[in-house]
Amino acid sequence: MEFNLFTEYNMILISLAGIFGLLMAFGIGANDVANAMGTSVGSKALTIKQAIIIAMIFEFAGAFLAGGEVTSTIRKGIIDASALTGTPEYLVFGMMASLLAAGIWLVVATYFGWPVSTTHSIVGAIVGFAAVGIGMEIVKWGKVGSIVASWVVSPLLSGTLAFMLFTSVQRFILNTDDPLKNAKKYVPVYMFLAGFMIALVTLFKGLKHVGIKFETEISLIIAIGFGVVVMLVGKYFINRQKMPESDDKDFHYANVEKVFAVLMIVTACGMAFAHGSNDVANAIGPLAAVVSVVESNGVISSKSALPIWILLVGGIGIVSGLAIYGRRVMATIGKKITELTPSRGFAAELAAASTVVIASGTGLPISTTHTLVGAVLGVGMARGIAALNMAVLKSIVVSWVVTLPAGAILSMTFFFMFKAIFS
Repeated sequence: MEFNLFTEYNMILISLAGIFGLLMAFGIGANDVANAMGTSVGSKALTIKQAIIIAMIFEFAGAFLAGGEVTSTIRKGIIDASALTGTPEYLVFGMMASLLAAGIWLVVATYFGWPVSTTHSIVGAIVGFAAVGIGMEIVKWGKVGSIVASWVVSPLLSGTLAFMLFTSVQRFILNTDDPLKNAKKYVPVYMFLAGFMIALVTLFKGLKHVGIKFETEISLIIAIGFGVVVMLVGKYFINRQKMPESDDKDFHYANVEKVFAVLMIVTACGMAFAHGSNDVANAIGPLAAVVSVVESNGVISSKSALPIWILLVGGIGIVSGLAIYGRRVMATIGKKITELTPSRGFAAELAAASTVVIASGTGLPISTTHTLVGAVLGVGMARGIAALNMAVLKSIVVSWVVTLPAGAILSMTFFFMFKAIFS
C-alpha cells in the first residue's frame, strides 16, 4: 500500500518537503545567522546593511559549497532509521513534520528577538514525532542527552574564554597609560589568534564538507601559517598609524577600537562561512531524506544523494531569512545583553570561534547560538555584573529551555496530520 503512496503523491510530497525545507532555512537565516553578525553590528564595526551583505556572501558560499556532507548526520544520529524500513512513509511524514515544526518555531522565536538554537529546534522536532508517532525505542536517548548537556557546556566554555580574552585586552591595552602604543605591541598577538582560529574553523567545519580533509597536524600547520600572515598584514597597517604625542586618551581609544573593528570583520566572515556549511544541514538533511525515500519508492538508505536544487533551497532560504527578518535577533545579541564595543565584540567572537574548534575536535555537540550568547555574557562579566541586562538574559534562557519541547509538540501534531491526510 505504501508504495502506491509514493507513486501517487510523488510530486506533492517532494514539493511540500521543499517548501518546509525553505521555511526552515529561512528561520536559520533569520535567527542563527543574525547571531553570527550581531556582535559586529552591535559594536558598530559594521552597519546592518554591510553585515547582511557579508553574511549573504559567506553564508551562501558555505551552504552551497560545503553543506553537502553534513546531511547524513542529522538523520542517522538521533533516530534509528533502519527501524522504519517496513513503514518508510512514517519517515517521510516525520521529516516533513519536523521541518515545518522547527521552521515555525524559529520564525516565532525570531519575532520576539530570542536567539535560539536551530539544531535544538530540529532535534526536538525529530525526537517528538519519533517518540510519540512511532515508539520511544526508536530514539537514541544518549545522543539527545549529550545535546541537552551542551546547553550548559557551550555557553560556559565560550563565556570563560571571552572573559579571559577581554580581561587581557583591558589589562594590556585599554587600562594602560598609552593605549595606542600598547595596541601596536599586543594587537598583532590577537590578530594571530583570530587568523589561527578562523582558519581552523574553516578547515574543521567548512572545507571537510567539500571533500577537502586534512590530517589534524596539517590543519594546524596551515592555520598557524594563516595566523602569521594575518598578524604580519595587521602589524603593517597598525604601524602606519601615526599619533601625535599630545592627543588625548579618548582619541587613542577611538583608534584602538578601529583596529579591533577591522579584526571583527575578519572573524565575522570566517564564522559566517563555517556556519553556512554546518547549520544548513538542519534544513536540507531532513529534506534530502524525504526526496531520497520518495524517489526510491520507499527504500531508506543511510546516506542520501544531494541534488543541487536542495543545496540551493538551503542557501537561498538562509540568505532571504537574514535579509528580511534578521534584525530582531541581531539587536538582542548586539545591543540588549550588554553594551558592545569592537574590542568587546572581538573578544566574544574569537571566544565563540575557539569553542567551535574545541567542540569539533572533541566531538562535543554544541550550538553556535548558545556559544555566542555565552561569549557575550563573558565579556559583560569582565566589566562587572551590572553591565549585564538580567531581564533579557532571563527571557533568552527560557527560550532555550522551551525550544526542544516546542519543536516536539508541533512536530507530533503535524506528523499525525500528514498521516491522516496521506494514508
